[in-house]
Amino acid sequence: MALRRVRAGLRELRPLLLLLLLLGPWPAAGHGGKYSREKNEPAPPSKREPTGEFRIEKLNQLWEKAQRLNLSPVRLSELHADLKIQERDEFKWKKMKSEGLDEDGEKEAKLRRSLSVILAKYGLDGRKDTLSTNFLNHGPEDDSLEDPRLEKLWHRARASGKFSCEELDKLWREFLHHQEKVREYNILLETLSRAEEIHENVISPADMSHVAEDALRSRHSELKDRLQDISQGLDRLQRVSHQGYGAEAEFAEPRVMDLWDLARAANFTQKELESFKEELKHFEAKIEKHNHYQKQLEISHQKLKHVESFGDQEHISRNKERYALLEEKTKELGYKVKKHLQDLSSRVSRGRHNEL
Repeated sequence: MALRRVRAGLRELRPLLLLLLLLGPWPAAGHGGKYSREKNEPAPPSKREPTGEFRIEKLNQLWEKAQRLNLSPVRLSELHADLKIQERDEFKWKKMKSEGLDEDGEKEAKLRRSLSVILAKYGLDGRKDTLSTNFLNHGPEDDSLEDPRLEKLWHRARASGKFSCEELDKLWREFLHHQEKVREYNILLETLSRAEEIHENVISPADMSHVAEDALRSRHSELKDRLQDISQGLDRLQRVSHQGYGAEAEFAEPRVMDLWDLARAANFTQKELESFKEELKHFEAKIEKHNHYQKQLEISHQKLKHVESFGDQEHISRNKERYALLEEKTKELGYKVKKHLQDLSSRVSRGRHNEL
């Protein structure tokens, strides 16, 4: 009876054994073959190797989407730097959260707002009105600004005869920089309006409602600071457009001029202000170096397109190699500039709030 049961069991196993033979040969355990557990089960998140340009999947998806759009090499390198900063900030936030900080969720909300600005800035949000401020391919000869007040100031400055060609180029960069700040403010204002609508329509537990209100107050404070910065920037543009650049101009780069104006209005001692001024000089030199590489990247891109149409394979290969090196260097410098700007802005912001 027992022997009969064994034979019946073997007959039932026969189809399975045949399937196993068809699927063979089998690798030794632990060697990671095609059908091994480690190949077919996802690795724990902490051990999984990054497969793209970034260590956060959603940023990789945005990067891949951007590469399918018709963005110039310079715009792509700028986006790469912005996404690197976003990645850095997200990892810092995750560390904070693991330590029980950011209980009110304000840091997380700020990360979402900065990502919203990136999406709008590079046309990754599906809208057509991108924040396309590129100093290289949007020069004074384009002669078009969104704000009628800026347009009027610009035409008046051009017609005044008070500016050299170099100074007009510098002034144009200031106008574009101001325009970008206004558009970023509008994006953040729209984000805040949506958050307030949700807050009004959602019934939160009593112990959580004050947290949401504190977060909204913090966002209002950020918008207020930005609006004040925009107002001061417009005052400056009006003054420079009428009077021209005087010999007292400390810096030429708009972002550096903004920081210097804010630093002088902050609660810094004279020694701290002098130290900050020296750091701004180093920062401006870093920006100029980045601008140089951006221009070289654009030239290399145009040359590569020309060579691919008419050149031999060896010539194409040399140009591709040069282009790849310039692209990598431009990305690296772009990240360093944005990181330095973020650090300097934080220092000025602390100085301003200490004064309050």
